[in-house]
This record gives sequence, structure tokens and C-alpha cells, in this order.
Amino acid sequence: MKKDIEIPISKDVYIAIVHEWNDEFLDKDWNAYIINDRPNAIEMTMVVSKGYDGDRKTSIMRHAVDVVHAKSYKKIEVVQEDVLGLHNEFYVTYFADQKLFERKFIFEKNTVNIQNLVTIPLIEKEGVLAK
Repeated sequence: MKKDIEIPISKDVYIAIVHEWNDEFLDKDWNAYIINDRPNAIEMTMVVSKGYDGDRKTSIMRHAVDVVHAKSYKKIEVVQEDVLGLHNEFYVTYFADQKLFERKFIFEKNTVNIQNLVTIPLIEKEGVLAK
């Protein structure tokens, strides 16, 4: 019975925190993005985010991203600088190929910083990819 249950593995969908210029505040912000590097769109996309470190916790944020087209990305949220000192978790669920996929992405505390910046695929800006 259990062997008949297929659990699809989420591939080619990523979460990145990008360090980019904000024209309104004339400073750089950290912004979380979902990246779809799949050859087809993902639909009904939901992202639940939270930060934690022992007793310190942030509010749980829920984002309905809906459709993320093939080889594209969408902004999820602005990440406050002081939250980067916590573990940041992004739990993503979406439909693709008539199946439900889910995956948890984690940024360990203090890993999102200037020293760890790389060029993020598709976005072509500097940021950090989640594990």
C-alpha cells in the first residue's frame, strides 16, 4: 500500500534572497524570490516563510504567488536586515504536471550576507540561494 504512493520530488524551483537597489529608499534591500527554472509553469504556488532561532521567532507569513511561468521568477517579500540573523525557512507548494509538489528551503542564520553573494540564475542579480 505505502509503496504505491508516489511522492514527486521538486526540481528546478528555488528560493533566493537578492541584494538589490531600492529607488524609493535610496539603499539596498534584501528581497526573497521564487525562481522557476522548469520548462513549464508552476501553478497555485504558495510560500510560507518564517524566521527562528531558539525562543526568537518571527511571524509566519503566507504568500499566494499563483503562477510562475517557465524560466521566470517572482518577488515574494522584503527580508528585514535583523531577520537575517535568524534561520529563515521558506516552505513552497505548487502544482505542475498535474501533481502537487512541496519543498522546504532554509537559509541558515547569518549566511545571507555580502560575503556569500553569487549571481542568481535568471534574475541576473547578486544574492544567496537557499539550501
